[in-house]
Order: sequence, then structure tokens, then C-alpha cells
Amino acid sequence: MTQTSEPQSKPMRVGILPVTPLQQNCSLLWCTKTMRGALVDPGGDLPKLRQALEKSGVTLEKILVTHGHLDHCGQAGVLAKEMGVPIEGPHEEDRFWIAQLTDDGPRWNMEAHTFEPDRWLEDGDTITVGNLVLDVVHCPGHTPGHVIFHHTPSRFAMVGDVLFKGGIGRWDFPRGNLEDLVNSITRKLWPLGDDVTFVPGHGPISTFGQERRTNPYVSDEAIGRGLPV
Repeated sequence: MTQTSEPQSKPMRVGILPVTPLQQNCSLLWCTKTMRGALVDPGGDLPKLRQALEKSGVTLEKILVTHGHLDHCGQAGVLAKEMGVPIEGPHEEDRFWIAQLTDDGPRWNMEAHTFEPDRWLEDGDTITVGNLVLDVVHCPGHTPGHVIFHHTPSRFAMVGDVLFKGGIGRWDFPRGNLEDLVNSITRKLWPLGDDVTFVPGHGPISTFGQERRTNPYVSDEAIGRGLPV
């Protein structure tokens, strides 16, 4: 597990656990005061996730889901049932993706199972993990119900497949939309601050400021030239 956050004196720590053949960045975040935590997007490789929990000493409190694609949540329901914890997220606009997980698994040669979240999330909601309070931001475009999680005191966000280092999420899936995706990034993520570090759904971490300067799709320069194609 690669740890990305600040020393133990900080309120939150985050470790990245790539899972599934698609190397999706499942995140283990926890409250350093209570040692209670959440897994964000546990799409697969459950033995690896159980081992990380045991090694970290974190008590799993809940599962958080950014969106309904199988590499992000294909085994979330299995893990939630096994651990006796609730699932929160994504936004209900992704219900159709979650409903087809069991059918999508064989198409991708992956194990995936449909589930019902205990709580669908809306823009402006908050979620708690131990003593931590994270903001929920609805960011459609990659999928219609995609949400991201932002912890303001730590200047840290988990953005799923909305934004990557040097790229943005695909918009060619059912109900994906490029204009919505770019608006989610530039109107919802950028205002959170250039100093916010983020974990994307795949690949290395970055900051919003770095992407505003260099991302070929959504940098300030690229946006000034019009929507990417």
C-alpha cells in the first residue's frame, strides 16, 4: 500500500491500493484519532484489501463509491456484506450502471456483483469517517452519477475517473458527456483550490494546480482555446 498523506499528526491518512486488472486506485482513508476508516472504490482483489486493513490497524467503518463502473465497485457489495459495513455513494444517476454489474463482469473477465447502496449521495452532502467530515461533490460527465470526496482541512480529494494526471475521464460510455465532464472539472474541482492534492481513479496523484497549468484537456490554456475534441 502506497501512503500519500501527511504524517500521523494530521487528522487524515490515505493509502492507495491498486486493484483489478485495470489497476484502479482503491483508497484506504482513515481518521488518525479514532483509527476508523473507509475504503473508496473497492472494485476487486478483496484479499489484498483485507490484508491492508489488518496491517494498518484500521477498523473499517464504511465503503465509499465514486461511480458505478465495475473496476471501482464490482465487489463493493460482497465486501460490505462480509465486513458488516454500509455503502455510501454514488449519486443515484448511476443506478443503471450498478444494476448491470453482474452482467458486465464476464464481459471484462472480472468478478462483479450488483448491490444497493445504503445511501445515495447528492451534491453538497457530507460523509463522516471517524471524526473526519468530507464533502461530496457531484461531478457528472464520465458517468451521470459520479461523485468525488474532498477533505478541506487536509487539502485532499479522491476524484475517481473525473480527472487524471495529464488527462480526463472517458466520456464515450452510456450517458457520458464531454461538456458536463469539463464543466465538472473547471467549475467544481478548480474552485476547491490549486493546492488540493488528488488521487485519481488510475495512475499517479497530482494537484489541481498542476493540472490547471499542464493538462492538455482542461488547463487554463486549453479551455481558452475551446472544448477539447
